[in-house]
Amino acid sequence: MPVKIAIASGKGGTGKTTVAVNLFHFIRQFRTNHVLLVDCDVEEPNDLIFFPDATPVDEKDANQLIPEINTDKCTFCRRCVEYCEFNAIVVIPLVQFAEINPGLCHSCGACLVACRDEAITEKPYSIGKIRSHTIDGKAHLLVGSLKIGSAMQTLLIKTLKKQPVNEAEIILYDSPPGTSCPVVTTTADADYVILVTEPTPFGLNDLKLTVDLLRELGKSFGVIVNKAGLGNRDLYDYLDKENIEIIGEIPFNKAYASVYARGALLKQIPKEIEDLYQNIIIEIIEKTGHYA
Repeated sequence: MPVKIAIASGKGGTGKTTVAVNLFHFIRQFRTNHVLLVDCDVEEPNDLIFFPDATPVDEKDANQLIPEINTDKCTFCRRCVEYCEFNAIVVIPLVQFAEINPGLCHSCGACLVACRDEAITEKPYSIGKIRSHTIDGKAHLLVGSLKIGSAMQTLLIKTLKKQPVNEAEIILYDSPPGTSCPVVTTTADADYVILVTEPTPFGLNDLKLTVDLLRELGKSFGVIVNKAGLGNRDLYDYLDKENIEIIGEIPFNKAYASVYARGALLKQIPKEIEDLYQNIIIEIIEKTGHYA
């Protein structure tokens, strides 16, 4: 079984994607080519930007099964409305109207159980795309892209994570920011979670929320402090008080940030940054027990 590592953060802009992409790059370079990077930030996936030479392998729709009501069979009893927890069904007996709103439906199947008239069937409804790319013929990158207007981030992430992993020995999940359901879905089966934060008041506030979440989920985790050298010491005081391990500190570097802004993150990596990521990889591998 591959080891699964999620990279998460309480807020956007802390450097979560920077860490995920660099880990993927250096694992390929120094450990194994059998590594899979899964971009679970389906509302704004951008991992692929940093791999212009990636070769597209496959693209397919991610579908949600949406119930459809046959008004010729429907008796307009409204049992399906009573069963639906998401207010996705409208039934007006007086005018014999029955309809399901795809934007509210969560495909739970309750309406199918409720209907006694066999008037409800399911049909596939696209919620986004899943794209697969290969790098150097072995390492793979999976990207989920949510359909504009869809609210089914969690379902798309679940579908994305169910894709075949081929010969992957390590899977990296680039999580959405925050602490909501998409983050829970991304980290749920991870063997280890890397929390990326920054030494600022906003970074500390949102880190606390994420730490509370991961503790409730019973997940092992450590912290990478990005943009180290900025802000104040409050973040470090919190980590020390809560006995949370710092597995790495990435110093603030304007030149490195400029390279990132041009999408050339992996082409001009300072030697000290490369050494740092190698140490992080060794530490994470030891924690997950995947390699000697």
